[in-house]
Amino acid sequence: MALSGVKCTVSNCTYNDSNNLCSASAIEVNVDGGGQSARASQQTNCNTFSAK
Repeated sequence: MALSGVKCTVSNCTYNDSNNLCSASAIEVNVDGGGQSARASQQTNCNTFSAK
């Protein structure tokens, strides 16, 4: 079952369903390089990603 409103367009992610939605039970997003603050989305990453 997809997380409501969580889109995923990474085609090789295990959790990307056929409708470009995330089917993981939860997601984890962190700041690149550590820390707790980012100024732009490019400074973050989805640690839930799992390659197919």
